[in-house]
Amino acid sequence: MKRTRAFIHTLYEVPKDAEVVSHVLLLRGGYIYPVAAGIYALLPLGHRVVENISIIVREEMNRIDGVELTMPVLNPAELWKETGRYYDIGDELIRLKDRKQREFVLAMTHEEVVTDIARKFIRSYRDLPFMLYQIQTKIRDEARPRAGVIRLREFLMKDAYSFHGDFNDLDKYYPKVYEAYRRIFERCGLRTAAIEADSGIMGGSGSHEFMLESPNGEDQFVICSLCGYQANTERAIGVKPGVEGLDDISSAPPLEKVHTPGVKTISDLMKFFEIDRGKFIKSVAYLADGRLVLAAIRGDFEISETKLRNRLKAIKMEIAPEEILIEKGYHPGFLSPIGINDPSVEVLIDSSLEYPAMMVAGANEEDYHYKNVVPGRDFDNSRTVDIAEVREGDVCARCGKGKLEIRRGIELGHTFKLGTKYTDEKSMNVTYLDDQGREQRVVMGCYGIGIERLMAAVVEKWHDENGIIWPVSVAPYDVYLIVIGKGESEKTLGERLYSELNSKFEVLWDDRQESPGVKFKDADLIGIPFRLVVSTKLMKENAVEIKVRQSGEVFRCAPEDVSARLEELKQGMKNSLR
Repeated sequence: MKRTRAFIHTLYEVPKDAEVVSHVLLLRGGYIYPVAAGIYALLPLGHRVVENISIIVREEMNRIDGVELTMPVLNPAELWKETGRYYDIGDELIRLKDRKQREFVLAMTHEEVVTDIARKFIRSYRDLPFMLYQIQTKIRDEARPRAGVIRLREFLMKDAYSFHGDFNDLDKYYPKVYEAYRRIFERCGLRTAAIEADSGIMGGSGSHEFMLESPNGEDQFVICSLCGYQANTERAIGVKPGVEGLDDISSAPPLEKVHTPGVKTISDLMKFFEIDRGKFIKSVAYLADGRLVLAAIRGDFEISETKLRNRLKAIKMEIAPEEILIEKGYHPGFLSPIGINDPSVEVLIDSSLEYPAMMVAGANEEDYHYKNVVPGRDFDNSRTVDIAEVREGDVCARCGKGKLEIRRGIELGHTFKLGTKYTDEKSMNVTYLDDQGREQRVVMGCYGIGIERLMAAVVEKWHDENGIIWPVSVAPYDVYLIVIGKGESEKTLGERLYSELNSKFEVLWDDRQESPGVKFKDADLIGIPFRLVVSTKLMKENAVEIKVRQSGEVFRCAPEDVSARLEELKQGMKNSLR
């Protein structure tokens, strides 16, 4: 392709609203175009990269017996009502009606449609197992789209769904997907961490996120410095050390109510009582699916709302409004689990409060706190749960020795063991007859990869101060050809190389009437793996110049050797990605 016909328009100024590296370089390089917040057009260069990524994804899905199909983005609402997700998902799910007032949704995932397809055709154990996948548009009314194509409202996703006769078969298949994902990301030039994750609205018995460590990542995960344990911070568990405790609870002084006018925050309480953060009991009230919940935790920990929501099996959860608390006789800023006997209020105690110690807590009375509070004596802590965010430096709960490190990352893929969430009788009721003629429940798995997000992640990993450095596996073109000199001989050699190389490589010839400096700068910005230069000076030496974008190495060879040299270099770069 000649540059003047390729619809490539680069920018030299950094766009004002672009903050992360991938957003800046994909805009400047002419790969994407912002249509609206969280909605981007893929320009020709971006389209080519996405197509190359999709080829890799298809090859790896086909390798594990995946079968591709295409499902509609416009879904009848009754399917989503069958599973309950029509009601459970908030504003992220776009709901609409057609001209006949029939209700539809714009699919953010396709569990409902694929399960509906499967139940029409699954009859016996002979039909199982199988896996269906697609690369299709998804719509999510994201409240805070950010970072260019990393968090979008409309996006391409590879979503795959496997169907099994039982959980054992799902467990056997799941590692195959794990390995396929590892190969996909490695072929794109990325090494990922597969971490234990929260299943969220997808549900199921287990899930993993494939995370690329990146300072621009919006997700956090932990890793143990010793045993290698990895988990999303929403799921991770660390050892919670005790505070200075009591050898004998019976020797502790009784509760003492203290007047604390206007003293509500932990920082204010630390000054008032002159004790450290770990000696306080922090209590937060939530509304979870309409019911009032009080969560109590030690003052040196923070409540993980994801863990709390999962523990409660709540669909919707929010901080309880003050007026509701006051109506029930409680006072924000002075809450605690002490003396709460109201059956309409559910109390959850974090495991950081399982140790007997002298502490300070709210008195459930405005402007008053209790001191000499002893968990287990003054409130029931016999059934503690983990609802705490893990902290940097906590001891790993798995090995009991290593320290947990918190890192930032970009989630590239997510796998779920859905189990029977979508196939049970309360949902879409998908069954089959086993070899004994008995009816059995179908078991499912679900596996997703964001395609544009994967493109952005490659840029986050592979770039320098001059622009993008595409791995050869996903680059929009292999070779960026530049001819320097206005003579016929230079042009003729350029035409010859362009014609010869196009049979083996994707070549972009910068045939613009621009200076060599402008062309070199654009070649670096766009990030094509090899830059091939024909010039008057080089021709006098019967040579052309090949520059490797990734390493900066420069090679000279005779024009007749260019194809073989490029093939050697390209193969070497492919091998380095394996």
